Amino acid sequence: MRDHPHDESIPLPDVPHADAQHPDTPHPDVWTGRATNRFQWVLALVGAACMALGVELAVESAWTSGIAPLAMSVVGCIAAGLLVLFGTLAFVHVDLKLDKDSLEVRCGHIGLPRRRIPLAHVAEADFVPLVTPRHWGGWGYRWRPEKGTAVVVRRGEGVLLRLWDGHTFTITVDDAESAVRVIRDRLRAGAPGTTP
Repeated sequence: MRDHPHDESIPLPDVPHADAQHPDTPHPDVWTGRATNRFQWVLALVGAACMALGVELAVESAWTSGIAPLAMSVVGCIAAGLLVLFGTLAFVHVDLKLDKDSLEVRCGHIGLPRRRIPLAHVAEADFVPLVTPRHWGGWGYRWRPEKGTAVVVRRGEGVLLRLWDGHTFTITVDDAESAVRVIRDRLRAGAPGTTP
């Protein structure tokens, strides 16, 4: 397998959008996309197993060999299990929602962490063909001083947003090229001097 440089982004060609070819076709009000990592479920099972071990220690132990060591074992297993379980379930998938004014990123089944970025704060959007956890230091909500912020739930394509304040935000999402086209269309429509 060939590794791509971590900062590589490929500009998309200006392909006429379906709306330009068929002016009667309405532009969708909301575009949604998702990226999923099924391997995270394995880690969630490990977290659940740690919690089960903690509960089993609490229930099945005689508590005669010393309360402090056993209590620490029980609390440690349950705490580690909760941490692993929440950390993995929060990043099993990421949802991206684009409406006319903003884009919203929600992680996991409870939608946290969540980030909403108004399109007025976006300078440009680029398609990134390969985003990997290795380039960001792992899965999840990541920050690296030289690269910006990212939500990485799997290896693959993503969207890179360059914000007007100089920051960047990268999201792994399926059909990232389509997301970039929608963002670019909305940025052009909202630019001064253009008529929607």
